[in-house]
Amino acid sequence: MNTQQKIESLRKELREHNYNYYVLDQPIISDFDFDLKLKELQELEQAYPEFYDATSPTLRVGGMVTKNFETVRHEHRMYSLDNSYSKEDLEDWEKRIQRILGDVEVAFTCELKYDGASISLTYEEGNLVRAVTRGDGFQGDDVTTNIKTIKSIPLQLKGDYPPKFDIRGEIILTLEGFAKMNQERLANGEEAYMNPRNTASGSLKLQDSALVAQRPLECLLYSIAGRILNISSQFEVLEKARAWGFKVPSVAKLCKTTDEVMQFVDYWDTHRHDLPYETDGVVIKVNSLRHQEELGYTAKAPRWAMAYKFKAEQVSTVLNEITYQVGRTGAITPVANLTPVLLAGTTVKRASLHNADQMAKLDIRVGDTVFVEKGGEIIPKIIAVDFTKRPSDSVPTSYIQNCPECRTELIRKEGEAQHFCPNDTGCPPQITGRIQHFISRKAMDIEGLGGETVELLFKEDLIASYADLYVLTKEQLMPLERMAEKSAENLVNGVAASKNIPFERVLFGLGIRYVGETVAKKLAKAYKNIDSLMAATIEELIAVDEIGERIAESVVQFFVEPENVEIIQRLKSYGLQFSLSEEQLENQSEKLKGQTFVVSGVFETIGRTELKKIIEDNGGKVASSISSKTSFLVAGDNMGPSKKSKAENLGVPIITEQEFLEKLNG
Repeated sequence: MNTQQKIESLRKELREHNYNYYVLDQPIISDFDFDLKLKELQELEQAYPEFYDATSPTLRVGGMVTKNFETVRHEHRMYSLDNSYSKEDLEDWEKRIQRILGDVEVAFTCELKYDGASISLTYEEGNLVRAVTRGDGFQGDDVTTNIKTIKSIPLQLKGDYPPKFDIRGEIILTLEGFAKMNQERLANGEEAYMNPRNTASGSLKLQDSALVAQRPLECLLYSIAGRILNISSQFEVLEKARAWGFKVPSVAKLCKTTDEVMQFVDYWDTHRHDLPYETDGVVIKVNSLRHQEELGYTAKAPRWAMAYKFKAEQVSTVLNEITYQVGRTGAITPVANLTPVLLAGTTVKRASLHNADQMAKLDIRVGDTVFVEKGGEIIPKIIAVDFTKRPSDSVPTSYIQNCPECRTELIRKEGEAQHFCPNDTGCPPQITGRIQHFISRKAMDIEGLGGETVELLFKEDLIASYADLYVLTKEQLMPLERMAEKSAENLVNGVAASKNIPFERVLFGLGIRYVGETVAKKLAKAYKNIDSLMAATIEELIAVDEIGERIAESVVQFFVEPENVEIIQRLKSYGLQFSLSEEQLENQSEKLKGQTFVVSGVFETIGRTELKKIIEDNGGKVASSISSKTSFLVAGDNMGPSKKSKAENLGVPIITEQEFLEKLNG
């Protein structure tokens, strides 16, 4: 056996041992023997660098240092899930599914909802090429170097896998591994970590991958995304992933009814504490991938999946004080300041009280003993008062009448849940809040500028609006606290670079009330530039797809304010993008205006997502279900029979992908 063959043989053997130990939990050699073989391979690779392999088991030990994690756009968006808390919620969800799919049998795959950090792994020709954090669902951080140190993630796959795909999972710390980490930290005189979830998430962004390699991280896989996968169901996804070498828990179950789903939920609500890792619920997915395609997505979540959250952990503590926060829109949020208490692995000191109605409903008072739980086990909330422990001198709570920051009298519009401070141009938290929203990742994403720096710049009278950011100089910044020459330079350069951010994100960054990411994209596409949008009437705005009266009124009101118009004129003069780019305009037309399309099935030439985008870019509307208003059903392979039947019954024309493209280009 020559040197190259020896290296390849060792790699193959060590991969198999890794798989047996970290995926199957069935080691067949001792740790000592494994380490000897790994050392032998390391020495051979160092002596013969010409045989380098990016998937070698020796890369598991880490050692590479990453100073900055590159932001990468997900090829297939990572959606969040809608939550349910009762059998009634699930039954309502099932009814919505049946309305879209028609009278067909629907099965569900039930899996445990792992409590860790979401990750997307990209494989090409069976090799791991990229690992990206969830981020905001559209883009995340490239953490490939750190992920390669996690032994349960295969660097090279086994068996019959698709040529290219993304597989999604959760990076977790087992409870045993987490306990050992804390034992070591306490023995070294260091502070213990609070909970496995946050520790796992923080591990992904450590700069030294050798430190990541020392942590007992695991990856549990649960979904796949790609173009041509040759897989027909979610349950098959799990089986295939397991066969390719991924760690996939075997507890998943195929259920035919919501009764069976609830049996699975009830079982694991009781037995979840027997698991080696934390779980906070069950994820229920429509099993058929064809049905999933037909159901599609809302702006935030798939219609074909639901997270059933287990009842949250609950503790009691004392309410010491009620304070009031002012948001960037002027909305006032009352906050309960509590005697610190440990809840679901974190110390809780504060909880939102939402609004005056919620406070009155609870009859909550300073000095009360209150019950606190984590809503969805993330955000703490007060759910009740223990009236048996109320002090005899307790005084009813009166909601504040004036803004806690600028003393302006608060208003509460009819039908609104919250009180508002109307002093939007002179109230400090509103000013800094709007600037912080403007610089946020989904908007201008200005490198070198964070929330604390915004507060500092405002305090030092260097900025009073987000337009002021574009006239800051290095000389103004350097005298500030914790602002060295390099950081000042980075901030100025980051502001300058943001001038290339596309129009729809600039529009989102302006902070118009009710104009989120999706609405900003709709408005940018409909009006093409800021001047056209500023001239639009409420009636014209309502005519835009998915723009209702509330949004339309808010947009018009924003552009009526002279201060906002002045800021936009300034931003235009500084060179920000206030119209769609030439490339975007070239790809848009009104050819399909007034036509509604339903897209169903698998497409060969262009992907389903791209097909929908083409329809929208050319003025058409994409709907998820067929109705009398549907203009065309674009049918791919394996289209759902219920959609075909409904289209035929309603007389909706059914066209192929090719016929659609000919129609578009004709």
